[in-house]
Amino acid sequence: MRKIRWGVLSTARIGLQKVIPAMQQAEHCEIIAIASRNLAAAQKAAAPLGIPKVHGAYEELLHDPDVEAIYNPLPNHLHVPWSIKAIEAGKHVLCEKPLATSVSELEKLIGAANAHPQIKVMEAFMYRRHPQWLKVRELAHSGKIGDARALHSFISFFNNDPNNVRNNPGMGGGALFDIGCYSVSIPRFIFGAEPKRVCAHMDIDPDFKIDRTISGILDFGLQTSDFTCSTQLARHQSVTIFGTEGRIDLEIPLNPPLDRPAKIFLRRDSETEEILIEACNQFTIQGEAFSLAIINDTPAAVPLEDSLANMKVIEALFESARENCWVAIK
Repeated sequence: MRKIRWGVLSTARIGLQKVIPAMQQAEHCEIIAIASRNLAAAQKAAAPLGIPKVHGAYEELLHDPDVEAIYNPLPNHLHVPWSIKAIEAGKHVLCEKPLATSVSELEKLIGAANAHPQIKVMEAFMYRRHPQWLKVRELAHSGKIGDARALHSFISFFNNDPNNVRNNPGMGGGALFDIGCYSVSIPRFIFGAEPKRVCAHMDIDPDFKIDRTISGILDFGLQTSDFTCSTQLARHQSVTIFGTEGRIDLEIPLNPPLDRPAKIFLRRDSETEEILIEACNQFTIQGEAFSLAIINDTPAAVPLEDSLANMKVIEALFESARENCWVAIK
């Protein structure tokens, strides 16, 4: 059975703790190498995961002839430069979200990808392939809650570690990039449309100078989405889709359990239907889907055009918060 041979660009915690172990369970993924700027760090990361090859420089991984695809979980400001280097080295790229920190930066990545059309490049919005979200989108369009008109999301956790990249503005830190990108992506995915304009308010951390809390509104015309995201509030995540005749809630939108079914609640009048989705690992599904896109030469699940549309909304939210006004999406 054909397996795509993967290399991992850095020893980031999300890779070591979540993505690599999950991808190692996929039929068409084989993690064969990992790189760090420090060889000892790469060796320490590789040993418990059984990764056979280690590299003490990112460039070494990109030029490893045995590696076909790269998973890039580097800090946000390094997503585009190292993804472009990977593309130019002939490697397929699965890069963590957000794919870029500006529209202009992302356009450079898209230009590099277009120059190498045989290379697959995808933003790692892992939720997009989880069966609970496919079911939620189906329900939202089925008429079971009438016309889906509004979506509300709230995502938060508390992190005031000065050494954490999320608190470094020069590394693409802040709530909007880290988790707000989900609150932009989700309504676009559910409604199947693009917002016409946005407005936002940000609370800036006085020491870190990053947006620690952001609240925003996305105006789709007949549909609206509002959200709050924060890196300095109590841990919480919720998403609700409201229709003219009912609503849909997800028990755990972004980190559904691995050891029991995910739960969706379809509510109409005083009745609630609990819909169970068989337990699965969304990172395994993501890695498998991307590997199959490479093997079968089919489009990636999240096209770069979608990533660009998401980035345009994020950039407009930053502008709205700065200028204290509604901003149209260009």
